[in-house]
Amino acid sequence: MSNDSKQSRGEMFAGDIDPEIAELIGVPDDTPETDAPDFSDLFGEPDATDVSDLLPADDAPDFSVRSFVIPEKFQEDEAKPYFGDKNYYKSVLTGEGDVSQRVHSILGSFLNAQDPHDRSTYRARLVPAYWELVSKMAPKAVGAGPTSKTLALRFAVLLPTLISAEQRAMLSRVIFHNGTDEPIHYVDEWVSLIAQGRINPSAVDETKTSGRNSNQRLNAQLEKTRGRYEAQLSLIRTQQSEITDQEALLAQNLREISRHTPLEHYNGLWGPYTDAQKSALSEMGNVIRRLLTVNKELGRQFHELGVIQDQLEELQRKEAEAGGNVMDSRVVVTEMNTVRQMAKMCIGRQGNHFPVLMKQYFRGGLHEVCTRENVIKTLAHAEYLDPGVFLRTFKMQTNRIVPNIILIPCYGEYGICWEPFERFNRASSRGRIALPMYPKDMTVAVIAALGDLRWQVAKEKAQHYWMEEGLTGWYYQWFSDTRQKGDVKDAFIQDYILWITKESEGTQKLAREVRDILWRYLPFPQDVKDKLKNRGYVYSELYKKDQNRAMSDGY
Repeated sequence: MSNDSKQSRGEMFAGDIDPEIAELIGVPDDTPETDAPDFSDLFGEPDATDVSDLLPADDAPDFSVRSFVIPEKFQEDEAKPYFGDKNYYKSVLTGEGDVSQRVHSILGSFLNAQDPHDRSTYRARLVPAYWELVSKMAPKAVGAGPTSKTLALRFAVLLPTLISAEQRAMLSRVIFHNGTDEPIHYVDEWVSLIAQGRINPSAVDETKTSGRNSNQRLNAQLEKTRGRYEAQLSLIRTQQSEITDQEALLAQNLREISRHTPLEHYNGLWGPYTDAQKSALSEMGNVIRRLLTVNKELGRQFHELGVIQDQLEELQRKEAEAGGNVMDSRVVVTEMNTVRQMAKMCIGRQGNHFPVLMKQYFRGGLHEVCTRENVIKTLAHAEYLDPGVFLRTFKMQTNRIVPNIILIPCYGEYGICWEPFERFNRASSRGRIALPMYPKDMTVAVIAALGDLRWQVAKEKAQHYWMEEGLTGWYYQWFSDTRQKGDVKDAFIQDYILWITKESEGTQKLAREVRDILWRYLPFPQDVKDKLKNRGYVYSELYKKDQNRAMSDGY
């Protein structure tokens, strides 16, 4: 390391430096100019974390919700004073020990470096140091409201003057709290739910510990039982719906046999049942027998529901006795390591892995940032074009389950599906998706994550026959027969992006065989198909195939 890089903390940003660098680390334009802060007291002992304000979250999906509700507001009317505190940077680093000193030293050397090789070296050193800092900082940031540590964790704003005044104002208009009832979480919110045990930690080989403590085993049992409970409720709702339909049919037939036409030549007397009424009587007998059968089965299902409910209540009681809502800082640190793995996958090997938000990497307006509200709007449009993307069938019951979506403050290009559902609960668990907050194209990033979800769900459904059956089987066979290069899942995701963004508008971008596969297994809604059939020969032929399959009941 050069002598310049070994200067003291108090002199880190002193001296003559490049004007652009000086602007980066200078005092914000909208605040009074002050002297460089004294960092001698940054590295004290951490304060105790108050978790009393953490709100419990129920991760079980509501199966009655059929679509997204587009938010009325996409940003605050006025910018909040999040980044106006002149001690913001100091507050972020305070109480984090040696790692905060190391981050401060490396960041200063990086910003002061004139030689490109030295700058690249400091940049590479800053990445692991920063992730170590936020992992240690996370237990203090979760549930604390819009504090400096929380904002650094949520937006990757370590030093506010590294972004422009306009960018600070833009981020200050992001709606802080979740008022949408959708499972879309910023990183600080996500680790809050993990810390409370409301959501199981993410499964990842790189961060697994050698053993699992009793709380983790209890959480796994609780999640599995909760999944059984939700699946049982869904089965009962289906049977009750069938009873309602049968009762309506019985009432219709009853009205039919209750109509008697007077015979004029017999002084108003009415005759015996007509053929239609005798048919209705016969059908009523079938309906009654079906009602008795379903009712008997419903009784058994309610008995099973009671058994599962007793088990669930017992596990919840044990969770309460074990202090289920007490923050476990070790779990938070482990989850942050997982978040780092998610960020790596979103960015990719050739992407920008710099972990701190800087103005030269951060372009565009708020509508191009993956905020919670922007993501909901994009998801709603994608679900309209792919109505089955969130539908999951388990034991012949189909429900709409939106996965947990984690918004990671990184410069990634594509979103990823971390897991389509949890290992212990395939019936009702949400699974999890990660999205980069600062992508090149927000729409592409979101749709890529949905394509990844589609592939993994189809692969899990086909199991060890995934190269032979269903969506993945047909696509893999085309991929192999045409000798495509690269990873088959990555190729599918790219084609899925074109399917949603281009083919839905009638712009032909896919290979003919791929278009046939997606038209069959990921169909557009009928109104989109009706428009596309007039947009070219290929869509007209696919539309005719649909009609032929429907007539032969082979679709």
